[in-house]
Amino acid sequence: MTMASLVCFVRRLTFVFVACCFGLISFSVEAAIKRYQFDVQVQNISRLCHAKPIVTINGRFPGPTIYVQEGDRVLVNVTNHAQYNMSIHWHGLKQYRNGWADGPAYITQCPIQRGSSYTYDFNVTGQRGTLWWHAHILWLRATVYGAIVILPKQGTPYPFPQPNREFEILLGEWWNNDVEAIVNQGSSMGVPPNMSDAHTINGKPGPLFPCSEKHTFAMEVEAGKTYLLRIINAALNDELFFAIAGHNMTVVEVDAVYTKPFTTQAILIAPGQTTNVLVQANQPPNRYFMASRSFMDVPIPVDNKTATGILQYKGIPNTILPVLPQLPASNDSSFALSYNKKIKSLNSPQYPANVPLKVDRKLFYTIGLGQNACPTCINGTQLVASLNNISFVMPQIGLLQSHYFNISGVFRADFPDRPPTPFNYTGAPLTANLRTAVGTRLGKIAFNSTVELVLQDTNLLTVESHPFHLHGYNFFVVGTGIGNFDPAKDPAKYNLVDPIERNTVGVPTGGWTAIRFRADNPGVWFMHCHLEVHTGWGLKTAFVVEDGPGKDQSILPPPKDLPPC
Repeated sequence: MTMASLVCFVRRLTFVFVACCFGLISFSVEAAIKRYQFDVQVQNISRLCHAKPIVTINGRFPGPTIYVQEGDRVLVNVTNHAQYNMSIHWHGLKQYRNGWADGPAYITQCPIQRGSSYTYDFNVTGQRGTLWWHAHILWLRATVYGAIVILPKQGTPYPFPQPNREFEILLGEWWNNDVEAIVNQGSSMGVPPNMSDAHTINGKPGPLFPCSEKHTFAMEVEAGKTYLLRIINAALNDELFFAIAGHNMTVVEVDAVYTKPFTTQAILIAPGQTTNVLVQANQPPNRYFMASRSFMDVPIPVDNKTATGILQYKGIPNTILPVLPQLPASNDSSFALSYNKKIKSLNSPQYPANVPLKVDRKLFYTIGLGQNACPTCINGTQLVASLNNISFVMPQIGLLQSHYFNISGVFRADFPDRPPTPFNYTGAPLTANLRTAVGTRLGKIAFNSTVELVLQDTNLLTVESHPFHLHGYNFFVVGTGIGNFDPAKDPAKYNLVDPIERNTVGVPTGGWTAIRFRADNPGVWFMHCHLEVHTGWGLKTAFVVEDGPGKDQSILPPPKDLPPC
């Protein structure tokens, strides 16, 4: 047995031992089936000197980590004991032909009602790395979220130095008051809801906040050892910087796709994204703060408070004051642009970047904010958000059910490939009455066709960075730029060799991002801004990917326990 395979074997044994100790795996006849029970229940939690009831999974905040291996089948039975309807999205899992397990409420299923259960049944095929799960209804993902760790197949080592230990780092937000009440208040007034009161690391804000001595995440390290941090941005509305005082990080994976390794003092991670980094415990033994803070490069109010955790060398007493890291300035757009340019696919023989070189369908979507009439709102208007000037209206039954059973009148499959009127997208702010259209309109895509989508930010009310997530797919980020996309010149600058492949991408403030993917997964797949406030305002749509001609190229039949509408 080689040293690499021995390390791999030990790592798998450790994983199985830990999983068994914590009751994470229920073995059946087939060991490749992993079963989990998720009980949606209300739990009283105290943070920042405020106690309140929150919705949790199994009473935990954040929720339990799902540990699987590439190739496993996963069954998660979700039983809802809370007062809210619930659905869970397995963010980044492709769910081939199996949109029924994807989870967004009223897109691929109706929600799980109080007192009911639904089993999400899916295969983890061709993916390995860090993903995550979260509620996909209302703003419940503020407290209902957790990590998904997908280990490589047995005997397959990581394509980077083997770490001595791994940690999950979930970055989130905390509101002192009831989140749904805050959202409803903002909606009724036609204004953004109040921003969060703190950021958190693994549900804990850290000692820079009041009443947080007990609510600080700490990880102990040993000098000379290497650690893999699986970092997840589970925040609702904030892109975040993350750094560890005195320690560099080597980025080796994003969104469960291996990258060409590069070293950085800080990372930038948008809501919905994951980043795996290697950290070497090579500094003088001490206590070091890890810290997370918002990135926002336009004058829009955000929660700019810093969450902290502690990296503590073994044997160092807790009385030693930790050292704070130097985070980039909160509006450092040059760091954001240069950091994202460094992220490239590993593109090795074992993990190639199969970027589509020929494009069958070109789409150009503008991102805009607007104000529509609202007689009951404070200023007689309410804020809306749109793609190609269409603000998406959520249906009352699942779009996937409507498509699969040919139920008419639920949606129109005529979403425009480009905006109705071209204009200087990133010029002077446009604040006139924009008459944003509303509707449940989807784009139809032929099976196995190759798609290029350019997402263009606009100065409708204001420019802003937007992280977009596509369900059911990974895509290649072939290009990005500041200003207006130029179809005559910009494609010549695309990276078609080793572009990063991911499921959530940031569109830069006042700029554009071009992505490509092959539409080989039939179904109805949600695409939306992962800033929850913008999603609620209508910054979303969905693709209907048609069935293919083969017997294994059509949507699977719905499960018998699919929640009724």
